[in-house]
Amino acid sequence: MSEPVLVSTWHHGRGANEAGWPHLVSRSALDAVEEAVRTAEADPEVRSVGRGGYPDRLGRVTLDAVVMDHDYRCGAVAALEGFLHAVSVAREVMERTDHVLLAGAGAADFARSIGMQPERLLTAETMRLFEEKVRVRETAPANIENHDTIVSLGCDAQGRLAGACSTSGLMNRLHGRVGDSPIVGAGLYVDGEVGAAGATGHGELALRVAASALVIERMRGGLAVAAACESVIEHIRRRLRPGPDRQLALLAIDRDGRCGAAALLPGFSYALTRAGVHEMVEVDA
Repeated sequence: MSEPVLVSTWHHGRGANEAGWPHLVSRSALDAVEEAVRTAEADPEVRSVGRGGYPDRLGRVTLDAVVMDHDYRCGAVAALEGFLHAVSVAREVMERTDHVLLAGAGAADFARSIGMQPERLLTAETMRLFEEKVRVRETAPANIENHDTIVSLGCDAQGRLAGACSTSGLMNRLHGRVGDSPIVGAGLYVDGEVGAAGATGHGELALRVAASALVIERMRGGLAVAAACESVIEHIRRRLRPGPDRQLALLAIDRDGRCGAAALLPGFSYALTRAGVHEMVEVDA
């Protein structure tokens, strides 16, 4: 038996964990991470996830999400428009189809076909804030303040691992841009024999090195969880030489419930829940 643990990124991870924890105890890690992420998607104060997420340059909110379990089962959606719970659509892709990733209009058609109802995701307040930030920062596609992607990783008492990730993407992105979040191996990776890892921040950095899968492989090679995250961050820093406004954070757990994280820049935190006790962990950069 393993010690159940649930971790979720950023300040809104605490509310996500509070929603997901009962599912971790009574059901499964996969149910727990889905419920955790759904909570963030429904919160209009989380500016780059679900309802209230920042729009692209055309003023349209599109969502990316992925789920993955300990048996390499996975499902994802990219550039999904008009449906709130992208993470649940991603899970249905995994459960109901032979595919891994559906995108754009095809993802929306699938969501509609399984009975999900379309919703308006762009709020007046989000649009006001978006226009204000874009005006100040001109055309900069990323900044330290808007990395709110939710990644949730869980390990249940049976030692089953699962992960989920959801985002509306970088502020002021080009229409059609897809980041790391829905890409298995970049934004999320789960291996039931090793652990689970996820990325949040500037997605192109994670995409270029398959960051989440790389964390798992370094854990497989013998590194402890935190050391594996730190080694991949240092690899990104050395090889990609990201600019001073490019944040990327990595979060991981192993099959024994140990967790760790690392980030390029200060300011990253994650919620950690064990034995029903919720706490926030600040990560030094």
